[in-house]
Amino acid sequence: MKKLLICLFCFVPMMANAEITYRVQKTWTERGENAARDTFASKHRFYAGAMYNFSIWQDYTTDDNITANGHDTSGFDVMLGIRWFDTFRIEADYFTAKAKWNGFAINTNTAFLNLLVDARIDSLYRMFYKQKLIPYIGAGVGATWTDGKDIVVDNDTVASFAVMAGLGIEFNDWFTLDIGYRYMYMLKPGIDGFRDLAPNANQIRVGARVNF
Repeated sequence: MKKLLICLFCFVPMMANAEITYRVQKTWTERGENAARDTFASKHRFYAGAMYNFSIWQDYTTDDNITANGHDTSGFDVMLGIRWFDTFRIEADYFTAKAKWNGFAINTNTAFLNLLVDARIDSLYRMFYKQKLIPYIGAGVGATWTDGKDIVVDNDTVASFAVMAGLGIEFNDWFTLDIGYRYMYMLKPGIDGFRDLAPNANQIRVGARVNF
């Protein structure tokens, strides 16, 4: 018993002077300010693209119960964009198509400025670095130039608005397949016989973007 007490008496001072060394190791790496150079936007600041656009123009009925039935038409978009962040980009979009109802139609050329938000999370955590599907939403404002072949159009230029959503499929850092939807609305161009007609359409869009 004496020997045990002596051993305890000697051990306590040794514990008091001892240094405890330990190490904490992260199991995943957060991509913060020090990893800004690894973000997608920093590596591919700009992009250009083109899209096929299938437009479903909506019907319109006048006060005299005269109905103009909207027809489905095709058109094309070209765009040039810049990424400020991985999740935010600004895009200039030029769209050309024909809007058609019953026996009359107008040619439209629209320039949009779009603001888009990408649901990109691979810039936050490295565990998601291989993200391939990038959903997005956005809104645009612009102007439409109109002209009619067999009808009178009062306003050659009218304001236009759009909201959109879609999915970007990134095959690699350079090429993105884009599948999306856009609702487009333009102010009244003053079409002869349908002065209150404000053309609007649901648009299905398919195309591609090249990142550089």
